[in-house]
Amino acid sequence: MAQEEVHISSLVVHVKPEYLEEVKAQILEMPNTEIPGDSPEGKVIVVLETENQGYVTDTIDKINNLEHVLITFLVYHQIEHFDSQSEDDS
Repeated sequence: MAQEEVHISSLVVHVKPEYLEEVKAQILEMPNTEIPGDSPEGKVIVVLETENQGYVTDTIDKINNLEHVLITFLVYHQIEHFDSQSEDDS
């Protein structure tokens, strides 16, 4: 039985406050990203749900390299393993 995994990560992105909406739009254009919250001071919470860890690090790099992003922090990373065949299929 094959095992698959999902990586759930959360990031805090610090943005120049005057560019908050612009940067949020750029982040949301990236696959598998959600923004559940932000603050007027330029802090953005980003949640990623991906199939591998490489995507997480690549996305952090992409976000960190956006213009007007000051820094990006990984604050949570969990790996969930599950069988690709559900119990109903057995």
